Amino acid sequence: MFRVLLFVVGFMLSTMASLAAVANAPSLPLMPYPQQLIPAAGEPQLQLGSDWLIAIDGKSTAELNNALKRFAQRSYQQTGIKLRWKKSTAAKATLVITIKDARTMSSRMSEWDESYELVVDNKKIYLSANQNLGVLRGLETLLQLMGVSENTIEIPQVSINDFPRFQWRGLLLDTSRHFFSVETIKRQIDAMAAAKYNIFHWHLTDDQGWRFESKRYPKLHQLASDGQFYTRKQMREVVAYAQARGIQVLPEIDVPGHASAIAVAYPELMSAPGPYAMEYRWGVHKPTLNPANEKVYEFVAALVAEAKAIFPFEYLHIGGDEVNPEHWNNNADIQAFMQVNNLKNSYALQAYFNQRVQTILHKHQRKMIGWDEIQHKNLPNDIVIQSWRGPDAVSESVAAGFQAILSTGYYLDQPQSAAYHYRNDPLPPPPYTNKNLALIENNSAREEIASWSFSLPRKRGNPVTGSFTLLNEREGFIDFSGKSRRAVKIQKLTKSAAVFSLDTWMGPVEFRVQFNGDELQGRAIVGNAPYPVSGKKIAPQLITELQKMTPLGAQEHKLILGGEAALWAEIVDEQSIDLRLWPRAFVVAERLWSAQELQDENAMYVRMNSVAHWAEKSTGLLHRKQAEQALQRLFGTEAIAPALTFIELLQPAYYYHRQHEKSVNETYSKADPLNRLVDALPVENESLRQFNLRLAGWLMNPVAGEDYALLQTQLQRWSASRARLMPLLKQQPELVRFAEKTYGLVDLTSALLEQRLTSKTLAAGEQEKLQKQLLAASQIEQEMIIALVFSAEKILDSLLIP
Repeated sequence: MFRVLLFVVGFMLSTMASLAAVANAPSLPLMPYPQQLIPAAGEPQLQLGSDWLIAIDGKSTAELNNALKRFAQRSYQQTGIKLRWKKSTAAKATLVITIKDARTMSSRMSEWDESYELVVDNKKIYLSANQNLGVLRGLETLLQLMGVSENTIEIPQVSINDFPRFQWRGLLLDTSRHFFSVETIKRQIDAMAAAKYNIFHWHLTDDQGWRFESKRYPKLHQLASDGQFYTRKQMREVVAYAQARGIQVLPEIDVPGHASAIAVAYPELMSAPGPYAMEYRWGVHKPTLNPANEKVYEFVAALVAEAKAIFPFEYLHIGGDEVNPEHWNNNADIQAFMQVNNLKNSYALQAYFNQRVQTILHKHQRKMIGWDEIQHKNLPNDIVIQSWRGPDAVSESVAAGFQAILSTGYYLDQPQSAAYHYRNDPLPPPPYTNKNLALIENNSAREEIASWSFSLPRKRGNPVTGSFTLLNEREGFIDFSGKSRRAVKIQKLTKSAAVFSLDTWMGPVEFRVQFNGDELQGRAIVGNAPYPVSGKKIAPQLITELQKMTPLGAQEHKLILGGEAALWAEIVDEQSIDLRLWPRAFVVAERLWSAQELQDENAMYVRMNSVAHWAEKSTGLLHRKQAEQALQRLFGTEAIAPALTFIELLQPAYYYHRQHEKSVNETYSKADPLNRLVDALPVENESLRQFNLRLAGWLMNPVAGEDYALLQTQLQRWSASRARLMPLLKQQPELVRFAEKTYGLVDLTSALLEQRLTSKTLAAGEQEKLQKQLLAASQIEQEMIIALVFSAEKILDSLLIP
């Protein structure tokens, strides 16, 4: 132990500057990356065999022994070496574990301590923690350090001092829209533990199905689940499985809305008479519990009691989102009830309902958590607000004294780049400020500043509206309606056109607009899909017109508990769950665990790809296999190499564009099979990402060197897959035209690359023709985007008009 202390003392004496440097320059393929890591000089490896001597300084429990058994099994999956444990003294041991408190994971979050210290020197491994939780987290780091090898165990010599940045690090799995087997859920829990998540948010009820076996109200699972529900035994099994891995299970029972399944089983509890049938369509539906009916509160109390008996975690999620008040407004008894109780509107009525539910929860020693809509001044501040509405909503919650967690930016059912998830932080960005704005307002320079209103129509829902102001070639801001002001990054600004971008609740958005007098036209790339933008010139939107957001202080920051990734299951099923969740869920886990200063996206991708491969071996994740199996089912063959090359050029339409396409052009329900090419696509493709990185570097100095040759070689590789893919498309003839369009874009990109090599300019007519061609190629088709189009556009943009 003295050796460990020397290591730690040396570690703590390191300067803050060196720690910051380490945090910003990860040297090992770990994710989440440790808070503090010092590799040994020269980065030597500790080489170990199959016989490990172990010493435990502290109480040896069944839980710890089981964790070590799992460690041995997973190390075998990673290396092919079967570990054999033998107890020993600390002086002789291979692994020394020091643990102060070996109790099982508490049901109270305030009692969790997940910190640990891990030291690997040239002879042995030291792992010390205050609680068993810390030991579990340290063992996960050790497994990542071990990596994937063939019949060898080599571990880098390092000193690690690690702890989570945020206490609440959750992952939501929606098992109502599509049902997932217990086996599949356990696999996700194994991966969650590897990513150091600590809360499994189990969305058990919604409009499309009730998945919770209830003894008190059995018609819920008998009539409203299509026979797909979890028995009490299975739920307890999942709870125990998760707890053993340092994860508490948070059940969600959605009330008073999202209640179509309740309506099927117990229509007498609803606000309208029905009749009701199982709801298979996606969307927000009208059935709502009746807050004026006392039997509703008996119903809620009985369900809370049943949940308490199964789920020991101190919190219970009540949903509370997207309540459609139509049935409340049309029910005379409810309207009379509101008058008697001085409830002025549906918001006040829902607050009354939530107060009653809060009382029930307190009676059963449970704390309330719900979505944004449950927030109300009459509720106690011990509730937690989970935000799907974004950073502004988090700011409002904590400013009002409530605890909050962020989910916006972490919706993994939405295809979004890993980099976008990585840039989202539970701490809201500070309000936009510009010290020059006040001067500009009182200056003649104001006349030279233009603001523009804009409207971005969507295929489903209301248009996105707002205004933007570009102050100069470097600085500007945007005001989305109902959102706080945010800075934009300006890529191009002339009197006739502008290109600027920012991250939003919809994902990254890039505006590409043209100015024609007082009119604005163009498009916005939302995620990866183009949407038309139009607008008009307006008076400059400066400080006086700004609805100011008060900056949060340290006290409010303390109320932000963390965040939660979410996988809603409208377009996710048993065959695609791993493909949709992983490896991006590791990226969200790192943002919630690791230092805020860790921002290097390229380094993140390198580690994410390494950890994705590791997790396949170590935890049995199926993200790559599920993509391959989907292609094999689609094309009726196991020989899918041409298809794997082809999909490197494609992406699913990002954000909710897929759902918008379905709801406008097709049916949008649970009855729709998820068996198309888009369902086989990973969100991002590493080959195309590497191509784009190389292309960006080459465009800075476009010469006929190695980079140019490698870019053309990659394009030729993609083009060569055309002949091999076409025979497979006999199974899917609707893809033939789309494939030809894709390969046509490959040829065009190659030609543009050659043009850029030989010339800096392009005739105006030719550029306009190519722009129209690329705009057509960028449209959503079969819920997919030909992602190479953005590479071609970058080359075209670099060609100047003479």
